[in-house]
Amino acid sequence: MGKLFALSGISFLCLFILNFVWIILIIMSTFSGGIQTILQGERLTDVILFSVYTKWILLFDIIWMCVFTVFIFSRKQYKTDAELHYLTYRPLDELRICVVIPAYNEENSIEEVIRDFQKQKFVKNIIVIDNHSSDDTVSISKKLGAVVIEKNENKGYAHSVLLGFKESLKTDANAILFTESDGTYNGYDVEKISSYLVNADMVLGSRYTQVLSEEGNQNSIMHIWGNIFLAKLIQIKYFSLKYLGAANLTDVGCGMRLIRRNCLEDIIPYLSKNDSEHPIASDAIQIHMTMLAIERNFRFIEVPITFNKRKGKSKLRSDEFFRGIQWGLKFLWFIMIN
Repeated sequence: MGKLFALSGISFLCLFILNFVWIILIIMSTFSGGIQTILQGERLTDVILFSVYTKWILLFDIIWMCVFTVFIFSRKQYKTDAELHYLTYRPLDELRICVVIPAYNEENSIEEVIRDFQKQKFVKNIIVIDNHSSDDTVSISKKLGAVVIEKNENKGYAHSVLLGFKESLKTDANAILFTESDGTYNGYDVEKISSYLVNADMVLGSRYTQVLSEEGNQNSIMHIWGNIFLAKLIQIKYFSLKYLGAANLTDVGCGMRLIRRNCLEDIIPYLSKNDSEHPIASDAIQIHMTMLAIERNFRFIEVPITFNKRKGKSKLRSDEFFRGIQWGLKFLWFIMIN
């Protein structure tokens, strides 16, 4: 499916560029040769419409639209199994949440984050995965009673997430919450998103509701529109004619989500290479989880959550313009080919 979707996307981009360039050339020719054409007694519209290039471009456009129409109607029954994709009510008995927090040099925020989640009603365990910090992140976390997994070298963000998930399954938690260590998310949202577990297997956060966002947070216009574009691209990839997609998404990069234990156990083997400690999607593990959830027929929903200004500087530097573009292109390619 990935290769076919990538081919469709590349062909659409090529056609878009071809049509755009052709329109520009037509506009330029109108200004440069339009008057001369009229003086010679020829109709400019006829010259354009009966051009060989126009005919070929229109032919390619029609072929692509026909193929796309066939794809749309072939998805009429996609993800519409009554037992797998529609309403169900499955409350968890005595909800027990394990919070997984990847961290790297976050001494300025880690104490506040841990205390915030410790006081939440359903949180029973907190695991901090330290990515070989050089500051006091580890000592602060241990002082507060969190379980700290220390790495002897920086193996990246996705590695910490995967390691944290595996460690969380060693607890008796029946739901695992993934969040960040930079203070951008609020513990009080746990009660809100956990309420959706009665109907869902995984609950994703969405950071793009203005009244729930602190002014000055790291989501620039580029971040917001880029994430929305990628989210809608995933919806197109898993398009359903009835509901316009197997999931309604707006934010693919949110670092806060809650998942049932049995569902995490199900997807963990698919997150790493040959069940190793090396993530398949080293730069896009959240996107990978979302796509796996759709493919594995999980019921999941996206819920608006609060979003704060981060404390300290972003280690991924995604708030820098060119770095953000680089991350976006990596995410785009991952969605297209997987």
